[in-house]
Amino acid sequence: MPDETRVEEHVGPPAPPKPAEFKFIRCRSEGAVARLTLDRPEHNLLNERMLIELAAGIEWLGEQGEVKLIILDSAGQTFSGGIELGEYSPQRIFQMVDAFYSAFAAMLDTGKPLLAIVNGPAFGGGAELAALCDLVVATAQARFAQTEIKFGTFPPLAAVILPYIVGPRLALELVLTGETITAERAKELGLVNRLVPEEKLEKTVNELVAQVTAQSGPVLRMAKKAILGGMGLPLREGMRHSMNLFLNELCQLEDPQEGLRAVLEKRQPHWKNR
Repeated sequence: MPDETRVEEHVGPPAPPKPAEFKFIRCRSEGAVARLTLDRPEHNLLNERMLIELAAGIEWLGEQGEVKLIILDSAGQTFSGGIELGEYSPQRIFQMVDAFYSAFAAMLDTGKPLLAIVNGPAFGGGAELAALCDLVVATAQARFAQTEIKFGTFPPLAAVILPYIVGPRLALELVLTGETITAERAKELGLVNRLVPEEKLEKTVNELVAQVTAQSGPVLRMAKKAILGGMGLPLREGMRHSMNLFLNELCQLEDPQEGLRAVLEKRQPHWKNR
C-alpha cells in the first residue's frame, strides 16, 4: 500500500505588518528623520495590535540606511494613557505582555536613536514608552505616572529601566505609589532631557534633530550601542565593551578618518555614513 503518512507543515508566527497595513501607528520617513506617531483616539491606549505595529515600525525603519533618528510622538492631547484595561484579562494577558516585550526589545535593539516628544499625559505603558526612548523632549502639559500599582499590578518594564534612570529609591517611590509627576519633576529626575513651552516645542525638536542628524549614522549607532551595552556591567567590563567597539568596529569605518581630516583642515566633515 502507498505510504499515506502526512507531514504536517510547520506554521510559524505571522509575519509582522508592513507600515502600509498599520491601523494605530503612523509611520513616515523623510531622509535622515523618521517619525512614528501613536494614533488611536482618544487616549492612545495601547493594545496588542498597536504594540505589534510599533515593533514592526521600529524594525522596518532600522533597516532604512538613510534614517539616522526616529521620532516617537502622538496624535491628540495624550501621549498615551497606558495599556487598555481589557488587555489585562486572563485570556489576553500573555499575548499582551509578549507584544509589549517585542516593542520594547525593538526599541532597545535598534541602532537608531529614538526621540520621544511628550506634550500630554504619559501614564503606565505610555510612561514606559517615553522612558525607553534615548531622548525625551516635553512641554509643561506632560505628566508621567506608573499607575499600574493602583490596578493591582506593577509595571514589569519600568521596574527594570527606572532604576537605571532615577536610581532604585526613586524608582521604588514612583512604582509603589503610582504618583503622577509634573514635567518639571520629570526633568529634575532625568526622565526628560529638555522641557520647553509648547510654543517653542517644534523649534526645540528641530534644533535637537539637526544636531543629531548632522553626525555620521554608523557612529551614532555605535555610540548608542556603547552606552546601552555597558549598562549593568561592572565598570571594567563596561570599559572593555566600549573599547572593543571603538577599536574593532568604529575604527573600521571611513567616517572617523573623515572626521579627523575635517578637524585638521578646519572644515565641516562630509560623512559617507560608512
